[in-house]
Amino acid sequence: MTVPKAPIPPAAPAVRLDIWLWAARFFKTRALAKQAIEGGKIDCNDTQAKPSKAVHAGDRVRVRRGEETFVIDVVGLAGQRGPAAAAQKLYLETEESRAAREALREQRRMQGHAAPPGKPDKRARRLIRALGDIDAF
Repeated sequence: MTVPKAPIPPAAPAVRLDIWLWAARFFKTRALAKQAIEGGKIDCNDTQAKPSKAVHAGDRVRVRRGEETFVIDVVGLAGQRGPAAAAQKLYLETEESRAAREALREQRRMQGHAAPPGKPDKRARRLIRALGDIDAF
């Protein structure tokens, strides 16, 4: 007499963290996502993550990109990058995170930080040449 085996419950669907960050459009390439994870800029469920960490729906991910910090809850999973509208449905940003980013943006605006100067225009190039400082490009 054989004993019937209990059915094995299916594993919860999961996706690698670096792939999910790329699919959710936080990074342009998977390599950039992996580099950010290895650099300690990504936390998953308040612990340091690895690129191969399995992400499940309901996980909380903290993404630090430049001066901005996003605290998001994973809502959906995707293994491939799709349109931006579909990527926005993969996560929900917490209200605290959104408020903190808005406050930081407002603080920078009040301090008057302008964008760094770009390439000099034609008039500025002529002035630079006239002054003899050709290496200033």
